[in-house]
Amino acid sequence: MLCRSPFASGASLDETGRCPLCVEGSRGFDAAYSYGSYEGPLRDLVHLFKYRRIRSLEKPLGRMLCLALPREEQADLIVPVPMHWWRKWNRGFNQADLLARMVARRTGIPAKSVLQRGRRTAAQAGLTLAQRRENLTGVFHVRGRNRVEGRRVLLVDDVFTTGATASACAAALKRAGARSVVLLTLARVDRRWAELPTHEKISGDT
Repeated sequence: MLCRSPFASGASLDETGRCPLCVEGSRGFDAAYSYGSYEGPLRDLVHLFKYRRIRSLEKPLGRMLCLALPREEQADLIVPVPMHWWRKWNRGFNQADLLARMVARRTGIPAKSVLQRGRRTAAQAGLTLAQRRENLTGVFHVRGRNRVEGRRVLLVDDVFTTGATASACAAALKRAGARSVVLLTLARVDRRWAELPTHEKISGDT
């Protein structure tokens, strides 16, 4: 697979442009696409949608998400990354579910919430990649293997940070028999930016 992660140094990649996690097959998903970088106006829109609960943004953000999906990428089923029931109740909605349904309307591909988050986990923010992966071990399960078996799944979320959550979801989908899993997100954190020394970063950016 190819996650297309940008790195500060090309030394992190092999001769085909794959990062170490892709080489060892730890990503879980087969490809990843994002509309833009998680900064500036796009970051502001995601925050307004996700934290200020401005649900009217689901339509324009859904259109952006569709633009990020290559025409040649085929899928049989759209699946949103799930939230724990308590967090969903507290927020009032799962932003990934709303986005997945918008993509379904525009593409005609059915969307089903077949993934379930079995337990509430610690917040991923501030954790290293290894800690994020450990935090998500055994968390996701598929409800009804027959819903995904043999299908090409389009996994939808709002932001791609390290890919730990998406990898855990993709692994659960493939254990249930999914033929392939492609990740589609609105925004993506630029790893090159994250690797800069603190004094070189602009205040307020991820």
